Amino acid sequence: MPKNKKVEFRNHYKNGAAPKGQTSRTKTKSKFMYCRNCGNEVSEKTVMCVACGTPPKAGNKYCYNCKTETAANAIICMKCGVSLKGENVIEGEGKDWLTTLLLCVFLGWLGIHRFYTKHNGIGVAQLLTCGGCFIWNLIDLIQIINGTFTDADGHKLVKK
Repeated sequence: MPKNKKVEFRNHYKNGAAPKGQTSRTKTKSKFMYCRNCGNEVSEKTVMCVACGTPPKAGNKYCYNCKTETAANAIICMKCGVSLKGENVIEGEGKDWLTTLLLCVFLGWLGIHRFYTKHNGIGVAQLLTCGGCFIWNLIDLIQIINGTFTDADGHKLVKK
């Protein structure tokens, strides 16, 4: 194989694409984002930024998607258009898991747990139908126990 072919072969692998007729053996990159406080590149699953010591989405200086500097009160990034405020930015924003569970167990047939999590429309429907003849109540109970139940803002329940 000529020398220039080897160089071309290596260059394709650096870019993540294998040459024609070859399969790529490179691992896929893990997903990353940028710390909103300092702009450092971190993994999506990171709990704390190594550079500044804060949760990666707790700051308001940079966009977590494109690292563009943002205004402190910005709702969307002006460069890439991603929402900056629509996520559970700081741990602990959701309603209490245990309170929701106890309300569902003891008063679920009245839909009180739905009022607690600000699902007022569904709460009224459960109140008028006795929790959908207890079936709706049972479904909510399973969701709360599994951790898939969210409040009206989309935040997961927090185990305090």
